Amino acid sequence: MIKNLLQSVREYKKDSILSPVFVSFEVIMEVIIPFLMARLIDDGIDKGNMKTIAYWGVILIVCCGFSLAFGALAGKYAAVASTGFAKNLRHDMYYKVQNYSFKNIDKFSTASIVTRLTTDVTNVQNAYQMCIRIAVRAPVMMIFALVMSFTVNPKLSLVFLCVIPILAFGLFYIATHAHPIFERVFKRYDKLNSVVQENLHGIRVVKSFVREDHETKKFKDVSQDIYTDFSMAERLLAFNQPLMQFCIYLTMILISWFGAKLIVSDSMTTGELMSLMSYAMQILMSLMMLSMIFVMLIISRASCERIAEILDEQSDLVNGENPVTQVRDGSIVFRNVNFAYSDKAERNCLDNVNVVIPSGATVGIIGGTGSSKTTFVQLIPRLYEVTGGAVEVGGVDVRDYDIESLRNEVAMVLQKNVLFSGTIKENLRWGNENATDEEMVRVCKLAQAHSFIEQFPDKYDTYIEQGGTNVSGGQKQRICIARALLKKPKILILDDSTSAVDTATDALIRRAFREEIPDTTKIIVAQRISSIQDADIIIVLDDGKINGMGTHDELVESNEIYKEVYQSQTKGGAENG
Repeated sequence: MIKNLLQSVREYKKDSILSPVFVSFEVIMEVIIPFLMARLIDDGIDKGNMKTIAYWGVILIVCCGFSLAFGALAGKYAAVASTGFAKNLRHDMYYKVQNYSFKNIDKFSTASIVTRLTTDVTNVQNAYQMCIRIAVRAPVMMIFALVMSFTVNPKLSLVFLCVIPILAFGLFYIATHAHPIFERVFKRYDKLNSVVQENLHGIRVVKSFVREDHETKKFKDVSQDIYTDFSMAERLLAFNQPLMQFCIYLTMILISWFGAKLIVSDSMTTGELMSLMSYAMQILMSLMMLSMIFVMLIISRASCERIAEILDEQSDLVNGENPVTQVRDGSIVFRNVNFAYSDKAERNCLDNVNVVIPSGATVGIIGGTGSSKTTFVQLIPRLYEVTGGAVEVGGVDVRDYDIESLRNEVAMVLQKNVLFSGTIKENLRWGNENATDEEMVRVCKLAQAHSFIEQFPDKYDTYIEQGGTNVSGGQKQRICIARALLKKPKILILDDSTSAVDTATDALIRRAFREEIPDTTKIIVAQRISSIQDADIIIVLDDGKINGMGTHDELVESNEIYKEVYQSQTKGGAENG
């Protein structure tokens, strides 16, 4: 896991190496300073020798200057390395997610991915900075300070060896009990993000149904769970500070007690005791820093595991060895296709589907809720992988295509239309980033969007809010259709994407398709019979199986499901009128 994460350091390796190097130099200076202080006291102050005082004083000032410079450089390189590492981690995770199939994305919730890209990466960033700076400084300081203290007085230095096991046992207890709690906390963060995202996304529905109290309670419950877990973890981590203070004061008392006796018996000088007290503080501060690192690593370990899950996840949609890069035409063939969203599913969403669609045909797909209409069309651009059989486009199995090349020739207007923050032009250019103004106007006219766009004060430069909240549902659908047409695809899929458009506009869109893009295969998933009744082929889906297939007239005569829907939408509407 750690090796995998460290691959994201990349161009910041130099900074990651220089930081501990300068930390080591800083520590050497700091360890030398108490020794020089001892010489200053014993050889200069005690003997009243001003020349010696000046000599050791100048050396002390120089060492302090070097320590300050090395510390500043270590901090600078550690900051650059950690922030760069975090930047690369987010980059690698984000690009990894971009290559996921829908099945991979379904495995991780949106809220969980957002938490991993933000909170978890920040935890790892902080831990990494501590590792390349403090995690180097603490052990190096402790080792050098121990060596120097044993050089000053070996017997008195044995006090340190008595304290270290007490501290080690306490830290081990805290770590083993706190880590499982932090693992649980970050999962609750995922749930909290999910609640917030869901609430903000559906805020209009929440307000229209006056469900603010219900949503507030949901948020409060999750927030309370996080508070409870964090409080439990912090109570454990809180033992770290008193434990450190106990060890520090115990050490200082023992050194003062035994040191005073040694000075009285002339076995030790005042300068040596002062230096030993300084080394004691350095050793104990090093232990305190190690305990801080320990705490940070406990917190970041759970974050590392969650980030590694994203990076280690392999997309189940990959190109073959020699992928086909050209799509010949828009013909589509389903051969004995079976599909299930999960390997553990008890039954298929699509079961033994066989369809032949010639290039340029207009195909209507109708069926009840849950009949797998959306699933059917999502297999064409290989958004999901079939679990049995094969889907062919242009006479080639979709698994043999280069995924990008295939999807460039299949334009899909999804059931949930999405517009991004930016101008109408910027949204349209998702279909073709090099499209001219004339091309955009043409496709908008085909999608019956040009007329309402021209009514906006800024026309095609009108700013679209995030999610398209400042345009109506029908306007959003027509912009999305125009965006898809701008790709000039061989296959155009409209997944119930004219549901918010009135029947007259729907008819104009279909007529424009027939006249302007006759060579493009058009697949229209709809609930309204009027949207598909003039299609070349109409497919009736029921419970993942093809219940009927033919023209409108044929299905009205032969298919009970289609006939029932047709009668309910025509005769029922007439009676109500």
